[in-house]
Amino acid sequence: MRRLFGSVRARATLGATLVVAVALVAAGAAVLLSLKSNLMGEAGTRAERSARAVAAQLAAGAPYDKLSGLDGDDGPVQVLAGKRLVAASEDLEKISGTDSDRVKPQSPVAPGGDDADDSDDSDDHEEDLEPGEIAGESTFKNGSATIDGDTEDYRFAAIEVETHDRGRLKVYAGAPLAAEHGAVQTALTVMLIGFPLLLGVVAGVTWLVTRRALRPVEGIRSEMAAITASQDLARRVPEPQTHDEVARLARTTNETLAALETSVERQRRFVADASHELRSPIASLRTQLEVAAAHPELLDLDGAVEDTVRLQRLAADLLLLARLDAGERPGEAKVDLAGLAREAAEGRTGVTVDAEPVNVAGSRGQLGRVLANLLDNAQRHARSAVTVSVRREGDLALVGVADDGDGVPASDRERIFERFVRLDAARSRDDGGAGLGLAIARDVAVRHGGTLTAAQGPAGGALFELRLPLA
Repeated sequence: MRRLFGSVRARATLGATLVVAVALVAAGAAVLLSLKSNLMGEAGTRAERSARAVAAQLAAGAPYDKLSGLDGDDGPVQVLAGKRLVAASEDLEKISGTDSDRVKPQSPVAPGGDDADDSDDSDDHEEDLEPGEIAGESTFKNGSATIDGDTEDYRFAAIEVETHDRGRLKVYAGAPLAAEHGAVQTALTVMLIGFPLLLGVVAGVTWLVTRRALRPVEGIRSEMAAITASQDLARRVPEPQTHDEVARLARTTNETLAALETSVERQRRFVADASHELRSPIASLRTQLEVAAAHPELLDLDGAVEDTVRLQRLAADLLLLARLDAGERPGEAKVDLAGLAREAAEGRTGVTVDAEPVNVAGSRGQLGRVLANLLDNAQRHARSAVTVSVRREGDLALVGVADDGDGVPASDRERIFERFVRLDAARSRDDGGAGLGLAIARDVAVRHGGTLTAAQGPAGGALFELRLPLA
């Protein structure tokens, strides 16, 4: 049971069925109440019509034994003088719901006589009537009556009439409620049978519709499970040919898989390239140490130190890249790019600095590393001169590093920012480094909310432009 209702389809079906059930119960109750009220009103109208017909005869002076409507065909009738029953329907055997439960007319009272039944406990605010006048308002009560052995429920209407010689009389006439009870019972029976069937249809349709709607989701889930089991990130989940949320989910999932595949491939390539770059200085250092162990007089101490420094720099670059990939946030300290550029250029031959004071927010150490990497790259390719400029450009700080070398071909101006990329294949590793400097510089720029691009410089060489938001 718990597993069943853990399904979205089961919960959707249950929810829809419950909502429809509540709506049906509310609507059914309203229909039954409205039907009962309407039928009760019709019965009251029929009873009032019968009562007024008898009252009209009494107002006209008709004697009790000559009143029409007392045959009981249209329902029970009582005529009361106060509490005394003076006329009643034929074959009336029992009655309730009126002012008197008597069924047989009582003998008239002798003139001047006294009878408790003649006392009238009617409302003191009864309507004033002229002789021969019938009251305009009727009152209604529910009761029952037995006529000729048949007992039924009735709606009684009571109306008063002022006669010329018999004083005020009250006429009760009843209309049967059998039709009302039958109609309500029939409607209730239909609802009790129809509502469960309708709920079954709603549940079935909802189950089928949600199954059809969620079928692509199951396809996505099963494919993701297969991808997880096989670790094949080249696979993609099926995308339904629709424009709904499920299709967008599938597209987003495939985009995530593509990004994950790219990231994993990048990590694999990074590990492979890092291993390749580390192998050369480690092998060289090992060789020198082995030679020194066998022939101490042949130890190339300068070469060993140089290889050790290369290893140290490469390890530092790899550590910084790992921190950047892990999403390390730069600091929020203010950094003066002009002063930082002068510090980075200090002691370098052929480097000139043209800088105005510009402050940005970030890590002084990382931004200094960017400038150092850009100057290292520029000096490596320059013929004689490198120029560093720092200025404002709108709401950005612009740092330019230009050289007078051969420049970077337009087709390679993005590729040079990839890790372990060196355009000059003939250049030795000792002269060219590991190909991580520009990659680190761009990653740091992006982490600081800026950009780093390559273009052609004024002297025909390469121009690297670093743009950062002002502090």
